[in-house]
Amino acid sequence: MFASGLKVATALTAIAATLGIATAAKANILIDGSSTVYPITEAMAELYREQVHADAIISVGVSGTGGGFSKFCNGETAISNASRPIKSSEIEACAANGIEYLEVRVGTDALTVVVAADTEIFGAAGTVEGLSFDQLATIWGPSSERRIRRWNQVDSGWSSRIMSLFGPGTDSGTFDFFTEEVNGESGASRADFTASEDDNVLLLGVANSPYALGYFGLSYYLENLDSLMALDIEGEPPALNIQDTNGDGSADSFEPNDNYPLSRPLFVYLNTAVMAENPEIRAFVEFYLETARDTDIVTEVGYLPASQAEYNAALDSLP
Repeated sequence: MFASGLKVATALTAIAATLGIATAAKANILIDGSSTVYPITEAMAELYREQVHADAIISVGVSGTGGGFSKFCNGETAISNASRPIKSSEIEACAANGIEYLEVRVGTDALTVVVAADTEIFGAAGTVEGLSFDQLATIWGPSSERRIRRWNQVDSGWSSRIMSLFGPGTDSGTFDFFTEEVNGESGASRADFTASEDDNVLLLGVANSPYALGYFGLSYYLENLDSLMALDIEGEPPALNIQDTNGDGSADSFEPNDNYPLSRPLFVYLNTAVMAENPEIRAFVEFYLETARDTDIVTEVGYLPASQAEYNAALDSLP
């Protein structure tokens, strides 16, 4: 998405040389979980194959954070992408199956609330640039399903058309985070919306309806600036100074907004026993973390990197 390929390629060459794994045996790495973290991990997998190990078999699934933890704690995957911390029930499931793990923060997301670029939701009120938490709770709260069907029931100046809502499914960490922040309880939400663990389904649904609203990770918005409009939340945009210098609808650069109220950490969870037993998987993880630390790749896919200290601590903790 962003134009710093030369810098990334140069850094990756140095990383590969440092790791000394260009001729390592073929790796078979199974990863699943969050659709929000997917762009980071998929980019790392592609770069690993391009720069280090062309024969590596790296499968990155998208079953949502909850679905990913279900597989991870059952020993089906080596790495789990997560847009929220692991829950106590998932910790118990891992423990019951003898799965020990390492939690690593890989970045920060700004969960983004979007409408179509040609939205007509706001009717006589014109283009509304933002929503409050109270308005979000009115739209998405558990009781809203019984009493809020049309946009003008949220604000009398808005359209009288029926709402079209799109959001992550209940296995998604994005769903858990949004409902806890907006409605005060994880999982507390109206149920009459189009749900999917695949953010591409959500963004297409919103983009194709002038009466739709949805939410997902910042990266998916930054790739679709021409068809979506992000709404400020409590007066704060999800990102600052977004630039599309090529005019192709995809951001070339942006700046973080530290005051955005729907920012959240992103993680990968690593099966420590699998890494200790399989040097190819450990090599990929080391490459992942050093690439995230030493290049702009996390920013390039639309998120903010973790701190240098966090990456270094994770690298020091690898088995």
